Amino acid sequence: MKGGNTTTRDELGALALFAVIAEERSFTRAALRLGLSQSALSHAMRRLEAKLGLQLLTRTTRSVAPTDAGERLLETLRPALDDIDERITALTEMRARPAGNIRITTSAHAARTILWPAIDRLIADHSDLNVEVNVEAGFTDIVAERFDAWVRLGHSLEQDMVAMRIGPRLRMATVASPAYLAEQGRPEVPQDLSRHRCINLRMVSGSVYAWEYEKAGRELNIKVGGQLLFNDVDLMVEAALSGHGLIHLIEDRVLPQIAEGTLVRVLADWCDPFDGYYLYYPSRRQPSAAFSLLLDALRFRQ
Repeated sequence: MKGGNTTTRDELGALALFAVIAEERSFTRAALRLGLSQSALSHAMRRLEAKLGLQLLTRTTRSVAPTDAGERLLETLRPALDDIDERITALTEMRARPAGNIRITTSAHAARTILWPAIDRLIADHSDLNVEVNVEAGFTDIVAERFDAWVRLGHSLEQDMVAMRIGPRLRMATVASPAYLAEQGRPEVPQDLSRHRCINLRMVSGSVYAWEYEKAGRELNIKVGGQLLFNDVDLMVEAALSGHGLIHLIEDRVLPQIAEGTLVRVLADWCDPFDGYYLYYPSRRQPSAAFSLLLDALRFRQ
């Protein structure tokens, strides 16, 4: 090190070589990966260890492993090298058409109504773009699972995350078949649901969804009862169409049935609009050209 503190360009290169050797745990595999000779790698490592005054690698006839000092150095190098990789990828994309892989985790409803229409248009014009959509009802740690973004209802403050609105405000709808309402009557306020048969939804967390209502700033969460409990929205709609009770779902899922008259809406004045879908992604990550394209395609424009 120059002056004991400054790292030279040659040493920066040697540090990058060390990271590959430590990850591969083999001079042979590292040499193949880097397109260099094993002797060149060995020489570079001996010089680096001499400069640092530390043994970084334990060498045997069959394998190579980082020492404790080598492991600590590798932990320091990995984030910096990953960041350099991302920035170089972003630079190379400036001279070529956007390409690469994008991974998003989302709910089924958001995937169908928001994500797929945008992705459908995007991949038609960008043949080098690959998009993976993972439909998952529960929470996903997108950093640990190596997703680029996730979609959830509503805007909330997430640490180290950027939130971008990708859809309109939504409403809930409480509906039942005409035959059910003719027999049991119409609920006029949410509290009337206690005397009705309701079809419940089991959440991915295991809890049963409490029906949410809002009117003029007043919010109610109603736990309803009934014979049927599903974890599938399509089955809930089928059960309601068959006259087994009331359901409470996002409005657009039952708008066709309401238009046809096979389901009838009740408590509409208690279903105020609420925040729709937002896309979240890490604020510390430099968006690639491919991901920036997707952001632009998904951005909600009123």
